[in-house]
Amino acid sequence: MSVKLTKRTASSILKRGVSSIRIKPDAVEDAQKAITREDVRGLIKGGKVYALKEKENISAYSKVLKEKRSKGRRRGKGRKKGTRKARGIVTYQKRVRAQRRILAALKDEKVIDNVMFKKFYALVKGGSFQTKMTLISHIRSKGVGINDEQLEKLKHI
Repeated sequence: MSVKLTKRTASSILKRGVSSIRIKPDAVEDAQKAITREDVRGLIKGGKVYALKEKENISAYSKVLKEKRSKGRRRGKGRKKGTRKARGIVTYQKRVRAQRRILAALKDEKVIDNVMFKKFYALVKGGSFQTKMTLISHIRSKGVGINDEQLEKLKHI
């Protein structure tokens, strides 16, 4: 493989442009001998083929703005476009659906009976729990035995 092909293969492996790939002068022969992608990976691992560091172009003015925003400036009401819902706050609907999925899973596993399910369901509907974990801790406080294995499952429902 020619040096050009080695560079092109290395650029696809490193996910960088061909112009940012460099081959060390003492490794040019090895680069010419490299035939497969595996050979090129070996050269990269050995440090004989490498990519230049990515440039970070940031203007002085944007640095100043970033600093001000870190202090809380330029974050007021006048800057905000869109309602609270549009700005990515977790909605009631999303939260409730997640909590109801937990209740359904506990009911399917026969951890809670139908009476308890209805009680917790009503509390969820009323917005008593901010998160899934507060719901689970409340259920545990009522004497329902949820072991650690079930807890891990419930976290990812």
